[in-house]
Amino acid sequence: MRVETERMYLYPLSDEEMRLVIEKESDPEMKQAYTEMLEGSLSHPDNRIWYAVWNMELKNAPGTIVGDFCFKGLGKDGVVEIGYGLREEFRHHGYMVETVKVITEWALSMEGVCAVEAETDLKNVASQNVLMKAGFVKNGVIGEEGPRFVYRGKENER
Repeated sequence: MRVETERMYLYPLSDEEMRLVIEKESDPEMKQAYTEMLEGSLSHPDNRIWYAVWNMELKNAPGTIVGDFCFKGLGKDGVVEIGYGLREEFRHHGYMVETVKVITEWALSMEGVCAVEAETDLKNVASQNVLMKAGFVKNGVIGEEGPRFVYRGKENER
């Protein structure tokens, strides 16, 4: 499985690739998050795309990973939540907005998905800007990390 943007290939990692990511990760919070993604993939093998780590690879530089993202499972209510991160050296080039727009539309095209949500740290203005540029709007809910955003499709476009 692979999703394309203008400049990148987006694809889920295999279970073994996720194990290698976990092994190499030095940040305890990220190590825990990646471990939870792997556990979700193993627990839901038929729906692992909704739990796996997805890489963002440049088309014009094969093997160059600019960041990653994940869906945090598919809720019974048809809502998927996204999380994402970009390597520092690739920030300020529009890669994350490009990715969030494409994965959001892709997710909404999948059966059973009616909305995509995201939550950002209150101080992470860059992440909030990514979401707003991608068409997300604040939904008025403050989650564990901070404000929550939602994208429901065409009705959010201005």
